[in-house]
Amino acid sequence: MYDYLIVGAGLFGAVFAHEATAAGKRCLVIDKRDHIAGNIYTEDVEGIAVHRYGAHIFHTNNKEVWDYVNRFAEFNRYTNSPVANYKGELYNMPFNMNTFNKMWGVITPAEAQAKIEEQRAAHYTENPQNLEEQAINLVGTDIYEKLVKGYTEKQWGRPCTALPAFIIKRLPVRFTFDNNYFNALYQGIPNEGYTALVANLLDGIEVRLNTDYLADRAALDALAKKVVYTGPIDAYFDYKLGALQYRSVRFETETLDMPNYQGNAVVNYTDSETPYTRIIEHKHFVFGSTEPGTKTVISREYSAEWKPGDEPYYPVNDEENGALYARYKELADAHSHVLFGGRLGEYKYYDMDRVIEVALARVRAELA
Repeated sequence: MYDYLIVGAGLFGAVFAHEATAAGKRCLVIDKRDHIAGNIYTEDVEGIAVHRYGAHIFHTNNKEVWDYVNRFAEFNRYTNSPVANYKGELYNMPFNMNTFNKMWGVITPAEAQAKIEEQRAAHYTENPQNLEEQAINLVGTDIYEKLVKGYTEKQWGRPCTALPAFIIKRLPVRFTFDNNYFNALYQGIPNEGYTALVANLLDGIEVRLNTDYLADRAALDALAKKVVYTGPIDAYFDYKLGALQYRSVRFETETLDMPNYQGNAVVNYTDSETPYTRIIEHKHFVFGSTEPGTKTVISREYSAEWKPGDEPYYPVNDEENGALYARYKELADAHSHVLFGGRLGEYKYYDMDRVIEVALARVRAELA
């Protein structure tokens, strides 16, 4: 008999399992995939650590979380500095003085502020009703048209005029020449990849892969006193209240016979005509890499509406889905033998540091 059956070998499940095991509890971790680490899984291709499910860059201002992950992996000092490609024009992200200089030729922060304020004032909406009006209120028309509109509409599969304003309560605008996207105190990527980090968390813990919890729930539930479930909350309840909405991502990954394809790890394509949202060149996630080897691996990312069978990536956090999740949470709260956690179990878009923070809090409360 196990104390905990942990459904999902991703970050939340691995942290919970590690801490519970350290406290003397017996855990069984299962995952329907053929590998651990969930969506942060990295695999070796031509000597390059490839992020199979999209780019994952660890960043946090929480020193406790940073110290925690460094117990299980050594991190490089990669800093996320994406580039935006708008019809062949390249801009630095987030919006900063490099961006404004390229767009308008301005030199000083005061000139940039004046330009943005001029455009905001000319198109200001008192009570923005959609994302377009909110974005123009924040950054003006030029930045919105070139760097926000096309990318956002591809990401969400809806026109900006049909998206609620609250999706972008703010946009990062910096009047400095700093291309550090996250602006976090601690940032990096594990030198040996995220799979190794999760393997270290799960060291000594029984893990069963290719095991679908929902397909064999009764037999698996019988193995443990409590269940930690990190899958989709609506799937757990057989969609009895209806399906929550997600955005999914499709990847086209290829190995190229060249040492360097785009010179940067992340290039966003912000025009509406390019079908993919961005291209990731995985080797550039290695800090200090000077184009090792003769090959490179790139992944094009296509945003798509989720459908059954797809991997759910991003919760559609509008009011309708929020209300539906609240009803599912009422059902979940009534299941005292099941703890729902993680991005899918809580229907929240969590960054990795926040997943760890929440997992630590939940397991400590559980063991108290």
